[in-house]
Amino acid sequence: MSATEQPAATDTRTLGDRARDHLWLHFAQHGGYADSEIPVIVRGDGPYVYDERGKRYFDGLAGLFAVQVGHGRDQLAEAAARQTKQLAYFPLWSHAHPSAVELAERVAAQAPGDLNRVFFTGGGGEAVESAWKLAKQYFKKTGKPNKHKVISRSLAYHGTSQGALSITGIPGAKQDFEPLVPSAIKVPNTNFYRAPVHADDHEAFGAWAADEIARAIEREGPDTVAAVFLEPLQNTGGCFPPPPGYWQRVREICTAYDVLLVSDEVICAFGRLGHDFGANRYGYQPDIINVAKGLTSGYAPLGAMIADERLMQPFLVDGSSFTHGSTYGGHPVACAVALANLDLIESEDLYGQVRANEANFRATLEKLLDLPIVGDVRGAGYFYGIELVKDKATKETFTADDAERVLRGHVSPALFEAGLYCRADDRAEPVIQLSPPLICTQEHFDEVEQILRSVLTDAWTKL
Repeated sequence: MSATEQPAATDTRTLGDRARDHLWLHFAQHGGYADSEIPVIVRGDGPYVYDERGKRYFDGLAGLFAVQVGHGRDQLAEAAARQTKQLAYFPLWSHAHPSAVELAERVAAQAPGDLNRVFFTGGGGEAVESAWKLAKQYFKKTGKPNKHKVISRSLAYHGTSQGALSITGIPGAKQDFEPLVPSAIKVPNTNFYRAPVHADDHEAFGAWAADEIARAIEREGPDTVAAVFLEPLQNTGGCFPPPPGYWQRVREICTAYDVLLVSDEVICAFGRLGHDFGANRYGYQPDIINVAKGLTSGYAPLGAMIADERLMQPFLVDGSSFTHGSTYGGHPVACAVALANLDLIESEDLYGQVRANEANFRATLEKLLDLPIVGDVRGAGYFYGIELVKDKATKETFTADDAERVLRGHVSPALFEAGLYCRADDRAEPVIQLSPPLICTQEHFDEVEQILRSVLTDAWTKL
């Protein structure tokens, strides 16, 4: 080194500091990080993740409802490496590649009924967009060009792109991006805890909620409605299960009005509810299923629209095509990871494990009902919501100030500080959502319950 040369300055900032300067986080209030670091997760192992300082957190949300097989699975990393060496990328635009062919065969074999056609996307939102576009083009090709509207449920989340966001039923998620795509109609959801009618009869409530779909179709005109988009068990609002008979009545309605039933299983498929598909758990036959997340356990971005064979028929005529696609839909590496992921799920019988343990998971969470702040525990499989209240007798919910001060200001950071990563949400009533990896057992349920008990006990004193 010459006398005039100076050693390079060492950057002493943490990853969190550097993230604050350049990384634009998703759905984040960046103003809240003005005087604090952005948390940085650097590795995962089983049901746990670790930050840059080495602190461990239980991943109570499976990343984002995705990491079915847990973190750090060598089989998935090795599958990605093998595929990258063989064929790192090639599009599915009028060509095929082996991993997409094999995965399409496997998914179609598991899907219910005649859902034999698999259209790969880059993720769940793209799958929703694909399903709406397919519904529109299918009806145009079959002589019903006015059928273009879609029906979905209040508070339901179906994605953030303009079309998917139009189907989404969360007002706060939509208002900054309006006007959105027109012709997306909303109907009531299946939150029995806050049922506006038949609050003492689960089955009657379910029949009413399903029949609201029929009434919406009649109001709009049956010749204008193309599809109904519903999750098997609704995510936003805190895991609303379907009432008995609900799905069977919805299927009847869609058949009667020639409306496509789209089962949006971006969260629910591949084991979240203890089955390959939520439609199989609840015993109904969709016309289309949308999937993503658990298909690869989040190890690679991939989604799919799985369509009934009859929906493909108009596109088998010479000169006809579904005029839709994306650069990374069906990426070879992502498809290879998905195949390895499904192998792991099958070899470890993770669907069976969820079914065997879900009653214990529910019972462990229901212990929290002795706390005055816990109004309801609901869900299925490894997918539960805990609704928080100010008064259990009246079901009085939080005010906007309560939500800001107690839920976001205390509960959310306190849970993370205590070593539990999950979701504290108030897009409807205030809820805590849990969606752990499918490898979890009773010791993990107990860990979650103990952390929740401590934090929620403290939160009650702040209301």
